[in-house]
Amino acid sequence: MIVVNMHEAKTNLSKLVRQVEAGEEVIVSRGGEPVAKIVPYTPPAVPRRPGRMKGQIKILPGFDEIPPEFEEYLP
Repeated sequence: MIVVNMHEAKTNLSKLVRQVEAGEEVIVSRGGEPVAKIVPYTPPAVPRRPGRMKGQIKILPGFDEIPPEFEEYLP
């Protein structure tokens, strides 16, 4: 983790962004107090759409039948 003051952050922004891209976290402080954190960007997850896998998954006949060797484990 790298801590820089506001002036250093403005002066060296490109360098700090390269360090963030390399996996570092950068804390920006003002008057000795942390005020911001620069971290790598994480793209948002793609929202799930109902029916997106339609026609791509098959449920075989007998899918919900219990095999005879498992019957001893049933109540």
